[in-house]
Amino acid sequence: MRRVLIVTAHPGPESFTRAWAARSRRACEALGYEVLWSDLYEMGFDPAERGALYGQEGPFDPLKAQEAGAPADASAEAARIEAADVVILHFPLWWFGPPAMLKGWCDRVLVHGRLHDVDHRFDTGRCRGKTALFCVSAGVSAAEIGPGGKEGHLDLLLWPLAYTLRYCGFDIAAPVAATGVHGYWQGDDRVALEARLAALLDGQAALIAGLDQRPRWRFNADTDFDETGRLKPDAPRHWPFIA
Repeated sequence: MRRVLIVTAHPGPESFTRAWAARSRRACEALGYEVLWSDLYEMGFDPAERGALYGQEGPFDPLKAQEAGAPADASAEAARIEAADVVILHFPLWWFGPPAMLKGWCDRVLVHGRLHDVDHRFDTGRCRGKTALFCVSAGVSAAEIGPGGKEGHLDLLLWPLAYTLRYCGFDIAAPVAATGVHGYWQGDDRVALEARLAALLDGQAALIAGLDQRPRWRFNADTDFDETGRLKPDAPRHWPFIA
């Protein structure tokens, strides 16, 4: 049976982000998938990695601490990732990136020595064969986070999170964005927004069912880099971050 981990990171119980995540859950269950569920705000997840969580004082080396054994909450989340075939992340775009809650989840849950280490990363990552999908809401218009947009291209804003999971071996499916999502619309504009978001929710079942066919982001292979970790001159350039 396919297992899907749905992670949602929005503090509002009535938010569109949470409604969208719930629709993903319903779609997965209808397909017969086992659903693992992590609503980070609802569960009170602590996103700030620090020595106190390990009973340490003074100098703190997070990699060594994690390798020795992660705290129970982080370990439980890591186990969900290990069990899942697909991870769907539902979150809003805040200040040109995911909320701090989701960044902290990565900091604490992608446990060194368990989900990655020096010998198991990128093409040899421990999460090879797993797929991640980002379902992102943004307050700006599609034009503003599209090519040439004033707010920056959405794919580039999401690249650090995508590459974090790529480091662990994940395949990254092309993200889905709901744009213009904010509470300042009034009158006909608000009605139009609600209709557009309702259509997106109604299409989530088809999106989940077709996830295996959804395009994947391309990244450089390990063999594209020389022994110093530099991109070889004849290697393809997929992203402006590595050029």
